[in-house]
Amino acid sequence: MEFKATARFIRVSPQKTRRVADVVKGNPVEAGLNALAFLPQKPAAVIKKVIESAVANAEQNGGMDVDVLKIKNILVDQGPTLKRWRPRAQGRANRILKRTSHITVILAE
Repeated sequence: MEFKATARFIRVSPQKTRRVADVVKGNPVEAGLNALAFLPQKPAAVIKKVIESAVANAEQNGGMDVDVLKIKNILVDQGPTLKRWRPRAQGRANRILKRTSHITVILAE
């Protein structure tokens, strides 16, 4: 049985988030949470929170034990991009793209 949790519109680049997600993908839940606790990147805290939400879903809805759960997959998709402007010299402006992510964690036995 699979259990899911999703976080949407997270203000972290999908490219950076995928690098952190690949570290814990396929590991048992406990090992994944321990690995994320020691990573300094911003997406690590967000992914940890989503994994904890998926574990809570598994306990609440399926009556599963945390020890048998494994991180089957972590999907990181690109959300909408916020477009901002930065003033530059001589009246010009450069565009700044603030990217967002949609993170989905799938747990299985």
